[in-house]
Amino acid sequence: MARVTGKSEAVYVRLKADIESLLLRPGAKLSEVQLGGELGASRTPVREAIRRLAREGLVDFVPGEVARVAAISLGGVRALFEFRMLLEPRAAASVAAAGAADERVLARFRALYERLEEFDESFRALDPAAQARSYQEFYDITEGFDQAVIATCRNPYLARAIGDLRSQTVRLRHLSHSGPRRMLVSLEEHRAMLKAILHGDAQTVEAACRHHLAQTLQALIDSLTSQDLTNGADVHLDVTD
Repeated sequence: MARVTGKSEAVYVRLKADIESLLLRPGAKLSEVQLGGELGASRTPVREAIRRLAREGLVDFVPGEVARVAAISLGGVRALFEFRMLLEPRAAASVAAAGAADERVLARFRALYERLEEFDESFRALDPAAQARSYQEFYDITEGFDQAVIATCRNPYLARAIGDLRSQTVRLRHLSHSGPRRMLVSLEEHRAMLKAILHGDAQTVEAACRHHLAQTLQALIDSLTSQDLTNGADVHLDVTD
């Protein structure tokens, strides 16, 4: 395993954020020399960071060749969501069941629900340009929900498996919320999941989570087939999968 240094950690955090936000596009070359110059780091910490990202599936790394940001394919997205649909609805149901038995479990979800309601009210009052600038706040709320489910799930193996997928999931989030209409639909889906958890309704939250994932998958398919993620030879998007 690569030795992790303070500089390597800083480079890793920066590159991961740029990949997840799509600032570094799928297929982009990751030159150790170029990145080192841009980030003020030597080649060693850059190499360590790239290897960590490769283990997380965010970078395609072949020793002796130039590393690239991992491609996004429809087949890969479908496979990811097939796996998520096996894991996340069950985890959400277990959280609802735990909350029904222990009120303390619900504290994080109650706070998220209140934050979601406040965001919804303020978002609808904004003009389109301001709405686009406020997406990050919604991402933060949904990330808070996902992390709360992971932290509260009583099955540690299930929680760990979901956590291991987070890097891939976060990168796709920016594609699935491609406009205010989809974002508002996703908001309603999260409201339904939060309400079910707060009511201790395991069956309803399991169904709501599965519905949310299915809708998100369709939004991703629409986004991937309409956006220019295939521009240039460096990017591979397999739309035939």
